[in-house]
Amino acid sequence: MPVDRIRWDDLPLAARDAVEQYTGPVLRTKSADAGANSGIAATVHTTAATLFVKGVPTDHPQARTQQREVTINPYLPPSCPRLLWHVQAAGWDLVGYEHLVGRHADYAPGSPDLPLVARAVVELQNTPCPDIELKRAEDRWSGYTGPAGVEQLVGDTLLHTDLAPHNMLVTDRAHLIDWAWPTRGAAWIDPAVLILRLTEAGHTPEGADAWAREQFPSWAAASHASVAAFSEANARTWDEIARNDPQDWKKRVGRLAHDWVTYWRTRAS
Repeated sequence: MPVDRIRWDDLPLAARDAVEQYTGPVLRTKSADAGANSGIAATVHTTAATLFVKGVPTDHPQARTQQREVTINPYLPPSCPRLLWHVQAAGWDLVGYEHLVGRHADYAPGSPDLPLVARAVVELQNTPCPDIELKRAEDRWSGYTGPAGVEQLVGDTLLHTDLAPHNMLVTDRAHLIDWAWPTRGAAWIDPAVLILRLTEAGHTPEGADAWAREQFPSWAAASHASVAAFSEANARTWDEIARNDPQDWKKRVGRLAHDWVTYWRTRAS
């Protein structure tokens, strides 16, 4: 459920005061243009530092999502922005992150960002999955596949699961941001998620598949049956997303997910 975006100055005074206990006096702010999951999302400048602050009302469903981001942050790869503080005040749940000056990744064929994206995903795949409560892939997609298919998703790799280009911030390298859905599961699931976004950016299924096999050992080693089970479940997931919120881009991703299923069914195992 989207959150109505407000400016920093529209936050209750008590909430701003609580933030300034961590940051010192706020000199100026700039609201972020992108995103729909935070009520406040702003670059905040103080006398000592620049940081990124986002937050939601404590009674909004997205507050649970933000709590997942807070919980997973200490275990993320070094390229991910560090959580600096977390505070609840005046009906708001607010977090402060290390500020990165960058841009969203370009996933188009031939983009110079693609090697950086691959490096970020490989770094994540090599990061130990923490022994904390996380959603499990077999549970997340259980409603979209049969019992045999669900078993194919089991694993012990830390997954991001939403590798859209707006969740890759590029500086001199790529940084994974927006950890709303950290999940424990089979390592090849994140490459599968990324492949769909590559096709959205103009790659053919064949080209995206070949690129992923070169970049990610987990994808090269994934069984045909396992990928088939997830791909079909993911296509059903996007069908539901598009039905519930029929924006053009969501319907397009849903169609691409089915195109990928068609490709995978005919691909030699």
